[in-house]
Amino acid sequence: MTTIRSLAPVPHLLGSDPYGIETLDCYRAAGGYTRIDPQTLLARVDASGLRGRGGAAFPLTTKLRSVIASATATRLAPVVVANGEEGEPGSVKDRQLMRTRPHLILDGLAHAAAIIGADRAYAYVSDHASADALAEALDAYPPVVPTTVVRVDPAYVAGEETAVVRFLDGGPALPVAKPPRPYERGVGGAPTLTSNVETLAHLARLASGVDSTANLLLTIGGSGIEPALVEVTAGTRLRAVLAACGWWHATGALMGGLFGGVSGESILDTPVSADALRAAGSALGCGAIHLLAPDDCPVDLAVDALAYLAAESALQCGVCISATAALATTAAALRTGAATAEDLAKIERWVLTLPGRGACGLLDAAARVAGSLLAGFRPLVDTHLDGTCRRCATGHRSGAGRLIVDIPTCHQLTTR
Repeated sequence: MTTIRSLAPVPHLLGSDPYGIETLDCYRAAGGYTRIDPQTLLARVDASGLRGRGGAAFPLTTKLRSVIASATATRLAPVVVANGEEGEPGSVKDRQLMRTRPHLILDGLAHAAAIIGADRAYAYVSDHASADALAEALDAYPPVVPTTVVRVDPAYVAGEETAVVRFLDGGPALPVAKPPRPYERGVGGAPTLTSNVETLAHLARLASGVDSTANLLLTIGGSGIEPALVEVTAGTRLRAVLAACGWWHATGALMGGLFGGVSGESILDTPVSADALRAAGSALGCGAIHLLAPDDCPVDLAVDALAYLAAESALQCGVCISATAALATTAAALRTGAATAEDLAKIERWVLTLPGRGACGLLDAAARVAGSLLAGFRPLVDTHLDGTCRRCATGHRSGAGRLIVDIPTCHQLTTR
């Protein structure tokens, strides 16, 4: 069962009762749906330095102003999308927010629409419970800007912003080559803002006069531990987060969902922030972290991550189809001791030549997983060439199942 832990100072993004499903009355009593001049709110976003929480950590103010500029240039009313398609298998934060605090998400969406002057809005989700919660919240408090909840089949690439636009325009939820980017030409040809739901939640808090942007939501899992959704202060060292949760024996982690790569124990002493993790050669991504236990083999974990990515390829870029499959197959041979030194040389070459060649970040994620394994665990990797890895020889949990974290069980909230 996934638990919820709040390690950051109040106010908490997850609410005073993180297991409670917030009603309209509760949300309004806490200052929700506050009216504010859009330019005043934009100035607050500027001052806060709020970055997107979907994975890229791109400054929200830059996205907002880019859409405004494109709308002015094209004289088209822009569109805004709350992106709740949580494709990373190890992340639950977005679905938890949508299921338990739908008014917070819709409030942030409405404020984003007001800032850019949007004439329509969408909530784009794949989780049925999240879609139902958002639809019920819209019925309880109809928005000024027409807002539609749109459900898409879950997929790793379905949340990529061009895939979002393509689906809302009636096509498949698959990425397309860029440019143009959605802020230039998005849904129906109009400039479009796509923003992660956690980002919009922070925007709603800013509108109500509360700055929670120093808080991060992390989903932490791993073998032998009870997974948790943890709210922390950005900059807290990962080891301190784990200690507060009672986890003492981690030896490394798969960071940022599947985008940050596999890191050794030194990552535990790195501050949890987009900049610090990037400087350490990793990534915060969506805040999903899969811990390595002392008996876990990093090769084994990397193989499962690569197999998942290969299975989730959009199958529309030839280089991605062939390269992700080749990486997964070669790494699987490494796990069983069937790989050769030539195979390792191939992986080294692919790591250098593949990033940036696909329509989305999936191929980059695969290259980073493989590259981080070679860079951080080369002596251990070499032991797999002759099948002498003790941990892999005694069996392993293969497949994406080890990476998936369940959503916490919640209850209806009636009072604060």
